[in-house]
Amino acid sequence: MTEEIMALARSLGGLGEEEDSRLLPLCQAAEAELTGRLREGIAPEDCAQAFSLAAAWLALADRSAGQETDGVTGFTAGSFTVRREGGEARQAVETLRRRAEAILAPWLKDGGFAFQGVVG
Repeated sequence: MTEEIMALARSLGGLGEEEDSRLLPLCQAAEAELTGRLREGIAPEDCAQAFSLAAAWLALADRSAGQETDGVTGFTAGSFTVRREGGEARQAVETLRRRAEAILAPWLKDGGFAFQGVVG
């Protein structure tokens, strides 16, 4: 399945084969992460197209995050100051991650938070 994820990530990201050495570990990590989040009894093959697409988006998000400085434009250690600007790239990364989760949601374990036993 890794080859299919790689092909999708290359296509969606407009990447050439020269990026494969950097993209392969990201695709493998995305595949492992999503496999671990599937509900019990569900295998990646059970949701093959959605799984591959979600893993490709996740790999591309991780690739973008690795190239992102997160808008940090300055850092001071004396009185500890961090200056940030922008953040558009970070939002794009989060959007890709949300899309990956949304498309695979029917097969994922419930990762949400719920109040239980709390009087409203």
